[in-house]
Amino acid sequence: MAESEAPRRIDHDNYPDSYIKDILSSVRTIAVVGASQKWTRPSYFMAKYLQGKGYRIVPVNPGLADQEILGEKVYASLKDIPFDVDMVDIFRNSEAAGPIAEEAVEIGAKVVWMQLGVRNDAGAEAAEKAGLKVVMNRCPKIEFSRLYGELSWHGFDSNVISSKRRAVGTPGAEEAENPKAAPQKRAGFETRAIHAGAAPDPTTGARSTPIYQTTAYVFDDADHAASLFNLQTFGNIYSRLSNPTTAVLEERIASLEGGRGTTCTASGHSAQMLALFPLMQPGDFLVASTRLYGGSITQFGKTFKKFGWNCTFVDVDDLDAVRKAVDDPKCKALFAESLANPGGVISDIEALSEIAHGAGVPLIIDNTMATPYLCRPIEYGADLVVHSTTKFLSGHGNAMGGAVVDSGKFDWGQNDKFPSLAEPEPAYHGISFWESFGDLAFTTYGHAVGLRDLGPTMAPMNAYLTITGIETLPLRMERHVANAAKVAAYLDKHPAVSWVSYAGLESSRYHALARKYLPGGAGSVFTFGVKGGYAAGQRIVENVELLSHLANIGDTRSLILHPASTTHRQLTEEQRAAAGAGDDVMRISVGLETADDIIADLDQALG
Repeated sequence: MAESEAPRRIDHDNYPDSYIKDILSSVRTIAVVGASQKWTRPSYFMAKYLQGKGYRIVPVNPGLADQEILGEKVYASLKDIPFDVDMVDIFRNSEAAGPIAEEAVEIGAKVVWMQLGVRNDAGAEAAEKAGLKVVMNRCPKIEFSRLYGELSWHGFDSNVISSKRRAVGTPGAEEAENPKAAPQKRAGFETRAIHAGAAPDPTTGARSTPIYQTTAYVFDDADHAASLFNLQTFGNIYSRLSNPTTAVLEERIASLEGGRGTTCTASGHSAQMLALFPLMQPGDFLVASTRLYGGSITQFGKTFKKFGWNCTFVDVDDLDAVRKAVDDPKCKALFAESLANPGGVISDIEALSEIAHGAGVPLIIDNTMATPYLCRPIEYGADLVVHSTTKFLSGHGNAMGGAVVDSGKFDWGQNDKFPSLAEPEPAYHGISFWESFGDLAFTTYGHAVGLRDLGPTMAPMNAYLTITGIETLPLRMERHVANAAKVAAYLDKHPAVSWVSYAGLESSRYHALARKYLPGGAGSVFTFGVKGGYAAGQRIVENVELLSHLANIGDTRSLILHPASTTHRQLTEEQRAAAGAGDDVMRISVGLETADDIIADLDQALG
């Protein structure tokens, strides 16, 4: 091909799905440079997987020349292969990738693909000038799985939305005929809230996500079973690890948060445990905000000590104190809430992200109260996001659950802080999750180790109810916020109320942060102080008629609570004050009823 006819340079940080699909649908023979005989190595994983999808794999490794890998002869170099090769897949370091790309040009290959962690821009430019297509820092196994519906089995965001039924692991009919047909533009939030992760059932055409009420799944044969247990392919083994209904929810939450993948759990508390499990070793500690849900303070400060994990609580408004606290080799994470429960306090996520990354640790943000509709912490530098899906995501007070969202952006191998992710895993014959799965490492570990060994699995029925709830999340959050603004303004002027802590009020010290991080509104859960203290707070919750007195938030119904006598009861008086749950504090979760009715009920209870 003449240089003038060479394809336009592509953005190697953001490949269109159509570009990847065109490659995967057009190549048939793939030379794997750096192929290994060891099944625990990423090159073997990839080769075995793609071989099972019908591609011919040609191993290239001078140290293994004339031996066999996966039934194919190993060649010493690309030039020794006596037949045409469509694609050259490089499992060598970035420096070596340049000469290999040049050799791929010489043998007439059509595509140069550099694996996860491998990038050589000079080699890519030379190959593109010669008319070859180039992909860098990607894995064809993962891309095939993502684009053709297999990766979602473990909660990864495929960025694929389609109303067409298709068999998992294969292109749909319209894609096989035209691999560029799939839309490339990122769908809107409302569209993803309804469609992300879901597709019509390929057998029945059922449009609503089925409830897969099963414990286990049939294997195709012994080799298929072995590949699943070895993590060489994606699929379901046992519902403690993964379930098709739950996988739809996981992908949907990942899509809405802008994350790479999600692991769903049985509750918000178990999500926090699973988020920390890959990071912490006995003797390590995390730094957490003093303004957390009372149950989180107890979990971090007391229960986790039984694991040998410790927690240092810091006022995250004091950035110097945060910086000092994380400056320790034993610190493994910084944890805060985007919108704190119960006080409506807003964390400066960008500032906390800068501090965490300066210390080489991830920032974990609990986004339960804000939901991704109001705030997306990953856009401001958060590495992990946790949810109690029991609250606003489910939205109807009828399904327990939790979720851990991985941004896919944290480098787990940058230092020796995170051996569970970066070093060989004994339970899987020494594979390294970070080396083998790259930006999918954290979520893969969450399923393959976290759910397997700790077992806090979300029930399929709860996943189904939460999927249904999320479909109306944008509409519900708009009404929640509108009602909360009216109720907060009413309480702010009530003679029986001494103060209101709602960032949506211009008088709030967090109003500026609310405008930055929650431009759509400051949520619908906030606190106010009632004159008369502890006793007055108890009288109010006993006097309400429309509002429900219970320990939950994020319901369609308006809820009220006196934290000092309930959710924060187990804390000391000093801890309650630091958490914003003093004796006079009332927490309200404003629901979707007529705002005037909510106000009328509060008025008679306060009176």
